Amino acid sequence: MFHSAVDIQPACLGLYCGRTVLSVNGSVETYGDCGVCPRGQRTDDNKICRECMGSPDRYDWLYLGFMAMLPLVLHWFFIEWYSGKKSSSALLQHVTALFECSVAAIVTLLVSDPVGSLHIRSCKVKKLSDWYTMLYNPSPDYITTVHCTHEAVYPLYTIVFIYYAFCLVLMMLLRPLLVKKIACGLGKSDRFKSIYAALYFFPILTVLQAVGGGLLYYAFPYIILVLSLVTLAVYMSASEVESFKDLLVRKKRLVVLFSHWLLHAYGIISISKLDKLEQDLPLLALVPAPALFYVLTAKYTEPSRILSEGGNGH
Repeated sequence: MFHSAVDIQPACLGLYCGRTVLSVNGSVETYGDCGVCPRGQRTDDNKICRECMGSPDRYDWLYLGFMAMLPLVLHWFFIEWYSGKKSSSALLQHVTALFECSVAAIVTLLVSDPVGSLHIRSCKVKKLSDWYTMLYNPSPDYITTVHCTHEAVYPLYTIVFIYYAFCLVLMMLLRPLLVKKIACGLGKSDRFKSIYAALYFFPILTVLQAVGGGLLYYAFPYIILVLSLVTLAVYMSASEVESFKDLLVRKKRLVVLFSHWLLHAYGIISISKLDKLEQDLPLLALVPAPALFYVLTAKYTEPSRILSEGGNGH
């Protein structure tokens, strides 16, 4: 067990200021002055900067998966929005967007520490303030600020920015050439609109991660459930789905339905974390419930029926 020089030195101020280990001589460590911990380290209970040697837990991976899904879902939405009903290029663009995001995710893991491996080492997230260390720089004399801002949740904060950067680079390398060759059914001004949309939503996602990364970390399971429920209801209403037969008429509706079911399942798994399989797995049986409820009750909420019954005085 190491002897800690912190016992004879004044404790570091602030939540995230720590002393770096300068040298180790046998069982004795020599520490530096209080300050910011190097990248890939965070303070322990004794305010000593220790290297992060842990691995992301299941919830951390689910969070990273959520952040990775955001650009992919937005790509698919805008491709579908601008491709036009008669365009045969939409499917190929969807596949290309999936390829771009998948390659970006793999490359991001490979360039993260340890380099060349799909595994990453990380610091454990303990509380919300770990995401916002810049707000906890101490001012001992209320004049001079000791800057101890570092990535206490290494690498969950910065790895998302790296992933978005690779997504953007791959999109700019692959998509324009693909769209120019296959999107013949669209006008010159329309064929690149899905790419232009990405040039808008990537900066928005970057700012969202920079400002609200910590909030998203704790809230993303509920965001997935709420948004997937709302978008499914809006889609089924806009598509005038009122029965199971209406769902089976077009394959596209089934694809949208199953996609939302996957999102429902992802949200449920993220909330439960599957810590107790015998208790959590049965919750997945609730995945089809919203769609079934909508189809079974759609006929009772038909606007024309409500207006006709109101006109008849019922």
